[in-house]
Amino acid sequence: MSSIITGQYPQRRLRRNRAHDFSRRLVAENHLTVDDLIYPVFIVEGKNITQSVASMPNVKRMSIDVLLQEAEQVAKLGIPVLSLFPAIEPSAKSLLAEEAYNENGLIPKAIRALKKALPELGVLTDVALDPYTTHGQDGIIDDNGYVLNDISVEALTKQALVQAEAGADIIAPSDMMDGRIGVIRNALESHQFVNTQIMAYSAKYASSFYGPFRDAVGSAKNIKGGNKKTYQLDPANANEALQEIYQDLSEGADMVMVKPGLPYLDIVRKVKDTFAVPTFAYQVSGEYAMLMAAIKNGWLDEKSVIMESLLCFKRAGADGVLTYFAKQVALWLNSQE
Repeated sequence: MSSIITGQYPQRRLRRNRAHDFSRRLVAENHLTVDDLIYPVFIVEGKNITQSVASMPNVKRMSIDVLLQEAEQVAKLGIPVLSLFPAIEPSAKSLLAEEAYNENGLIPKAIRALKKALPELGVLTDVALDPYTTHGQDGIIDDNGYVLNDISVEALTKQALVQAEAGADIIAPSDMMDGRIGVIRNALESHQFVNTQIMAYSAKYASSFYGPFRDAVGSAKNIKGGNKKTYQLDPANANEALQEIYQDLSEGADMVMVKPGLPYLDIVRKVKDTFAVPTFAYQVSGEYAMLMAAIKNGWLDEKSVIMESLLCFKRAGADGVLTYFAKQVALWLNSQE
């Protein structure tokens, strides 16, 4: 750096560019816009239903009719993509997760309703079996509770095809099974879903920040204190994440996801610098719950801390962020225009 930039204090005062609001805006290296946001929602069967998620203040599960009202607001705010997560009735769960690929299931019904009502709103769907299994794991298990890779990939591929057939724009496998991106991509191609995008959760860590999400989708009780360390990444590892990213890109992923978000910004930067592909991050339920707890207690200022947290994703290299704050942030951003 010294060979490029010359001059020392007082000739060079670095604070000069910070002295005025117009100047700070002029030289800002990163900007957060509505186009950077993906809004996740939790859905349930039934009509005219909203259910609060105790560990996630202001977040609700909603039936499809309520979802359509919410989605209309989301579209008007300019948020480009809405992400669906199901809370499945216990009676529909099974060891083999057959409900995951029921063409008349909750997620396919929601996709069809959304694309009929709001065809221009992007719909992103989660490809994973944990909401549908009686044990809460992301795949099919053997007698010892180990998640079996290849048979799980078969079920995930069926799930992805059902979602694509219903009209999903982006398929997002979050299961961390080996080889699932290639199998799903080949299946999409062979069924003529050539423009269905894949956002691979390639760097998904076995994190302790997922607890409130599991409450929201109703899998917390099923997993019964178990963990997902045999398939999700070790929080100690960074190079392993790059290997996962490389594998998924080589198999046909269009975009990649790092999850969780703020504790793993170093991974976001490594991924973007190494591969220069569309890179996204998930500001997960535990991050949301922590910020909301501090905000509710008056320890942190709501708007400034939320906006700062999301800008940090952009600085780290993320092209977009999946965040439960998306709707509120879009309101703030639109009010500045």
